[in-house]
Order: sequence, then structure tokens, then C-alpha cells
Amino acid sequence: MDVLHNLARLGFFAATLVTLAAAVMVVTLRNIFHCALALILVLLGVAATYISLKAEFFAVIQILLYVGAIMTLVIFAIMLTSRIGDKTVLQNNRQGLMSFSLLALFNAFFIGSVIKTSWHLNPAAMTANVDAGVLGAAFMNEYVFPFEIISVVLIVALVGAIILGRSDQ
Repeated sequence: MDVLHNLARLGFFAATLVTLAAAVMVVTLRNIFHCALALILVLLGVAATYISLKAEFFAVIQILLYVGAIMTLVIFAIMLTSRIGDKTVLQNNRQGLMSFSLLALFNAFFIGSVIKTSWHLNPAAMTANVDAGVLGAAFMNEYVFPFEIISVVLIVALVGAIILGRSDQ
């Protein structure tokens, strides 16, 4: 059992390192298509994190919605955008030093907050066994209104993207 536990921890750390490396690639690569492919790897790494937290339902939703649907839409948008691969289009800016310094400041604040917080865990919540059926029923009963709002926002964004894409012609 100890070997399996160590193997699971090693897999988690490997998935975390791959996810972090892909996240750095998302913001540093010069080709936007390659950035989108690296973002797919980041989203798969997040799904692996969900699996390590025993949240398989959220891992499947992460893969189906974000990797499957959203990233397919992003890649099609990149491929259908005219002049995206043109050499005259600037694909990076000169604010890298400022953004990395602000990121370091934010991370220092965030890590300090996480370390200083006392995490009181509810033992009853830790032992609760919630299956996908209970989650699905909650999403479709209690939380159906936020899902409808999200669908309206996504449709408006899609229509706006079509209008903006057509305005160049």
C-alpha cells in the first residue's frame, strides 16, 4: 500500500510540473496556435489534479467542457482569423518585466495568505460520500439558474465574435 501511495504522490507531482511548464509555455510562446495547444495541456493537468483529489466527476467535466468544447472553439477561432500568422502582426508586447514582477508580488501575497490561514476542516464534510447523481441533481435543481445565465453569456459572446469577425470584410 505504501508503494502505491508513493507512486500516486509521484504522479501528482509529475502532473503538477507538466501543468506548470505548460502554463509558462502559454504565456511565453510566440505562436498563438502553440499557446492554445499548451493551454490544452494545462487544462488536462487541472483534470489530473481533480483526479488526485478524488473528484472524478469534475475531471470528466473539465475534459469534456474545457478541453473538448472551449479549446476546440478557440483553435477554430485562431485558424479562421485572417492574418494571424502574418509577420507584421505583433504577437507579444514589451511589458514582460512589469507583468512578471506583479505576478511575483501577487504570488508572495497569496502564498503568505495561505500559510497564515488556519484551515479548520469539518470532519463530517471530509467523510461525506457524494456521487455524481447527487451532484447532477443539485446542478439541475438548485443551480439551474447560474447554468442558464452562463449559456446566455456564451451565446452572446459567440454572436459578438461572429459580428467582430465579419466587420473586417
